[in-house]
Amino acid sequence: MAGDPDKQVELSVVAPMYNEQAIIEHSLRKLVDALSSFPSTWELILVNDGSTDTTLALLTEQARGDDRITVVSYDRNRGRGFALRTGINHSRGRYVVTTESDLTWGKEIIAQLYQALREDDADIVVASPYANGGKLENVPLNRALLSRLGNRILRLSTSSPITMLTGMTRGYRGELVRKLPLEEDGKEIHLEIVSKAGMLGWRFSEVPATLRWEPPQPGRRRRKSKFRAGKLMRSHLFLGFSEAPVLLFGTLGGIVWMVGFVLGAYLCYLFFIRGQVIGERVVLLMTTIFLLLGGISLFSFCFLSYQVRALRKDLFLLHCRGPANPDLSSRPVGGPADRDMPHDH
Repeated sequence: MAGDPDKQVELSVVAPMYNEQAIIEHSLRKLVDALSSFPSTWELILVNDGSTDTTLALLTEQARGDDRITVVSYDRNRGRGFALRTGINHSRGRYVVTTESDLTWGKEIIAQLYQALREDDADIVVASPYANGGKLENVPLNRALLSRLGNRILRLSTSSPITMLTGMTRGYRGELVRKLPLEEDGKEIHLEIVSKAGMLGWRFSEVPATLRWEPPQPGRRRRKSKFRAGKLMRSHLFLGFSEAPVLLFGTLGGIVWMVGFVLGAYLCYLFFIRGQVIGERVVLLMTTIFLLLGGISLFSFCFLSYQVRALRKDLFLLHCRGPANPDLSSRPVGGPADRDMPHDH
């Protein structure tokens, strides 16, 4: 069921779900409980991302009778990014919070994000365990290390003012995020939002938070982890390198060129100091030339990549600040939101 689409509410909370039948009742109870003390109007948008289990049926049953809860669903799994875009497009809130359905950041995180949006006059507020006062609890060591390292690399590549770029738990100014043109269907959407928001001059803020994984509870089924480290690392690093080509091509070019330079210096030493014939070291000579030219080529590719990046940014800003958006001069964002096939239940 869904609320009146023309009636704005103060806060929209969007939570995507995929094959969550094991924790539906527990998660929904926590979400509603977290919102029950909210002093103004709110709505909860639950997005069923093409689940193949009984998630949709359970959501529909749990939401029945409460017009503050909207269940949005589509037939096949499209990814977290698509689910978030769908939920955001269905939102009516002055402020929008997106978060995991099981509230691994704690029940108080929704209120914290909302308060920070208002008090900091921010356009986007991120929950971060890496901000001062934040922490990780019960998170497996490999996941914690990958997250910390990945976010440091991505922060460096985007020059972002926030310490957590890959997390879904965030707050947004509704009128802006609903107009932000987004394309990513997977978890890469988190970095896409940060990148495009930075281009548009959005005001960033973050709140220190605790990401806490609950140990298995007796008598309650445990959902399977959908985390795929290799795939996620590749996709995020690719986006990070596209934001800062020097991290890949500049670094690699510098290493290749320096190795070639050292070999070249060694050959010069042999020829000028030792008086040896360089022609007798054909392989070493060809390797030196190859490395020097390869390093210069990588530097040139890095330069061209920055030109492409600058052109892409200019085109994006031209689209966002064009005649189609004359009312967005102070905090300009993109064109119409993507509304693709989902339906309410």
